[in-house]
Amino acid sequence: MQKRHSDRQQYFDEQGYTTLKYVIPFIESHKPVTPESTVLEIGCGEGGNIKPFLDLGCTVTGVDISEGQIEMAKALFENHPNKSRLTLISEDIYNVTGLNRQFDIIILRDVIEHIPNQERFMSFLKRFMKPDGVVFFGFPPWQNPFGGHQQVCSNAFLSHLPWLHLLPHSIYGQLLRWGGVDPRGLLEIKETGISLERFRSIIKKENYDILFETLYLINPNYEIKFGFRPRKLRPIFNIPYLRNFYTTCGYYLIKLRT
Repeated sequence: MQKRHSDRQQYFDEQGYTTLKYVIPFIESHKPVTPESTVLEIGCGEGGNIKPFLDLGCTVTGVDISEGQIEMAKALFENHPNKSRLTLISEDIYNVTGLNRQFDIIILRDVIEHIPNQERFMSFLKRFMKPDGVVFFGFPPWQNPFGGHQQVCSNAFLSHLPWLHLLPHSIYGQLLRWGGVDPRGLLEIKETGISLERFRSIIKKENYDILFETLYLINPNYEIKFGFRPRKLRPIFNIPYLRNFYTTCGYYLIKLRT
């Protein structure tokens, strides 16, 4: 599994496939995506998620704290016919300059679970939203089999162990070091991982409404990665707290409460 994450072109293509086939239709259930749409992705990486929006003629902005990933994104979009509609920024979102506008659509896909102090972030996010704007979130609940993102670690054995990240902090760190893995990045995710219930609690506290929610037993991204057909969580299994352990991805579309 780790090789997939080290091949950034493959990762870029996979992200674009899933966004086109699943994320955009999910958004369009409540918000049309047209050439007039303005789109912001926070944590855009190389830009795989924003490519389908750019293909549709949207005006797109991608922000990522990693300068290296933004430079790669610029290279990947160098020959795109709509590149004049694309702005790529390498800055911390809290300190971003030159982003004095609001957007119709904001995307955070596999990002919120990496952000410390999610309450602060959800409050800060409002400044980038148009009054009728929407925000898409897609993320794995912390307690799901690979909610700790251990699949990206360099040790093949550890990368295939489900629920490994739920071990106590000290034991988890020792096990990663035993396997020759620098534990810092994965331990940071252990600190920021988020459950479905906590996400919903923050949404409510920060005066957002959920327009649309879908929980997946099989993540839509697994289609292009592994050839698995996406499966939504059946209502009978949608049990608060327990569902975090077998939901591989939650999709949410939210807006500001009026």
